[in-house]
Amino acid sequence: MASAATPAAADSTLPPPLEQLRHLAGELRFLLPGVRVGEARETTKEFDRETFWRRLCEAAMAVSRTATTLTEVFSRLPLPSPQETQKFSEQVHAAIKAIIAVYYSLPKDQGITLRKLVRSATLDIVDGMAQLVEVLYITPTQSPENLISYNSVWEACQQVPRIPRDNKAAALSVLTKSVDLVKDAHEEMEQAVEECDPYCGLLSDIEEDNSDNHGDEEDILGWPSNQDSYWSEEDQELIIPCLALVRASKACLKKIRLSVAENGKKDQVAQLDDIVDISDEISPSVDDLALSIYPPVCHLTVRINCAKLVSVLKKALEITKASHVTPQPEDSWIPLLINAVDHCMNRIKELTQHEVEL
Repeated sequence: MASAATPAAADSTLPPPLEQLRHLAGELRFLLPGVRVGEARETTKEFDRETFWRRLCEAAMAVSRTATTLTEVFSRLPLPSPQETQKFSEQVHAAIKAIIAVYYSLPKDQGITLRKLVRSATLDIVDGMAQLVEVLYITPTQSPENLISYNSVWEACQQVPRIPRDNKAAALSVLTKSVDLVKDAHEEMEQAVEECDPYCGLLSDIEEDNSDNHGDEEDILGWPSNQDSYWSEEDQELIIPCLALVRASKACLKKIRLSVAENGKKDQVAQLDDIVDISDEISPSVDDLALSIYPPVCHLTVRINCAKLVSVLKKALEITKASHVTPQPEDSWIPLLINAVDHCMNRIKELTQHEVEL
C-alpha cells in the first residue's frame, strides 16, 4: 500500500499543471536578458565551424519537437498530470538552455555581424517559446492563439539552417536588407510626392471649372481646409534634392554591398564588421529624413536630418575606401558618390539658408 501511495503523494507536492506552465514562462523570460548581452564563452579549444552549425541546427530541431509536444498535450482535455507537466517543462527548459549554450560557444573572432544574426535567431526562439507557454496556460484547450504561437516557434527554428555561415555572408545579408529598406523608403517618398502633385493639379482644374463660384475654398471638393495637410511651393522645391540624396544613399549601399561581394575576405572579420556597423546607420537616417518632409514641413529639421545622413554616408564611404574591399582606393565610384552627396547637401543648404538666419 505504501508503494501505491507514493505517486499520489508525489503529485500532491507538485503545483497544478497550469501553475507549472506559468512558472516555466517566467523562467524562459528570465533567460532573455542574458542572451541579449551575453558574451562568448572563453575556451582554449579551436573553433570547429561545421560542429557548431550542426549543434545549432540540432538544438533548434529539439526546441521545435518540444514545442510540438507541449502544444499537443495542452491543447486537449484532460490536461497532463502534475508529474507529466513537470517532465514536459523540464524538456522545454533543457532544450532552450541547450540552444543558448550553443550560441554562447560562437567566438567573437568569427565576426560580430555573424554573432548578431545567431543571437537574433536564438532570441526569436526563446521569446517565441516563452510566448507559447504563456498562451498555453492562459488558454490551455484548443484555441487559435495556440496554433499561432506554436507556428512562431516552429518558423523561428526553421530559420536557423538559413543563417549565413560566415561573417562575409552575414555582412552581405545585412547590407542587402539595408538596401531593401532604403529602396522602400525612397519609393514611399516618391509615391507621396506623386500623390500630392496630381492633387494640386486637380485643384487647379476645379478652380478653372468653378471660376464663377465665389464660395469659400472649403466648399470646393478636395480642397484642403488646413495648410498643414499639403506642401507649399517652397516645400516641393526642397523635396527635390532630398529625393536625390536618398537616391544617392541607395547607390552608396549598393556599391558597398557589391564591393563586399566581389572583394570581401572571410578572414577580414573586423573590417567587414566596421563596414556593416556604419552602413547599418544609413537606413534609420533615411527614415528620419523621409518623415521630416511630410507636411507641415520644418525646413530647419529637414536640413539637420540631411546633414546627419550626409555625415553617415561619407563615413561609410571612407571606411569602405580604407578597407580591403576597395583594392584600389582611387577607384572612381567613391569620389563620384561623395560629390553627388555634397551637391545635394549644398542645394539643401541654399534652400534652407533663410531658416538658419532667422
